[in-house]
Amino acid sequence: MSATRVLVVDDEKPLREFIGRNLAARGFHVYYASSGLEALALFNTESLDLIIMDVMMPHMDGLETSRRIRQSSTVPIIVLTALDEESDKVMALDMGVDDYLTKPFGVDELLARVRAVLRRSSWSSAPASSAREILRYGEIELNSEAQTAVCRGQRLKLTRTEFDLLHYFMRNVGKALPHRAILQNVWGPEYGGEAEYLRVYIGRLRRKIEKDPSNPIYLQTEYGIGYRFGN
Repeated sequence: MSATRVLVVDDEKPLREFIGRNLAARGFHVYYASSGLEALALFNTESLDLIIMDVMMPHMDGLETSRRIRQSSTVPIIVLTALDEESDKVMALDMGVDDYLTKPFGVDELLARVRAVLRRSSWSSAPASSAREILRYGEIELNSEAQTAVCRGQRLKLTRTEFDLLHYFMRNVGKALPHRAILQNVWGPEYGGEAEYLRVYIGRLRRKIEKDPSNPIYLQTEYGIGYRFGN
């Protein structure tokens, strides 16, 4: 089995080497880039499994680099940021990144997020309990064995996280699901307080399954609690 290939992008050499050293010690094959432009060059020549990238870099920041990568690839991206404002996190997620780490962070947090992102990105990691499960509600049908979803006769183009989120909702029709429960069941036990993840991903799902995303029928907001799928 080949090693997981990770590209670490940061203009600060000490942080770049700190991340790379800890990943390499755990069997990852690590590539390095000191700028967004170098990252794009490596992305175009190497087959990568994960990109860890600083947001604040000269010439081309991490968000613009992520946007360009997302034009042709769904490779998981974790961004590193010193900004802790929710609006900045939402902007990063809207750009298509999968996760973020707020500086400063420790090795355990880094490794937990790396494992979680790689787990969510793998379509082969569906839980065995969901085998041959077909769920239907309204105009939506989800096949967990084939890992496909159809809405109004059209197959939905979903990322792994979007599929897992819809699957979780369709297994809990009519229930008011708290933010923490959704995050821990879909993103993993490492999560719980990242409400901005849900804001972004619920918005994405609504655009794909609702006739009018601004007036949703399926994905209802339960104010002060979380979300509910269906009646």
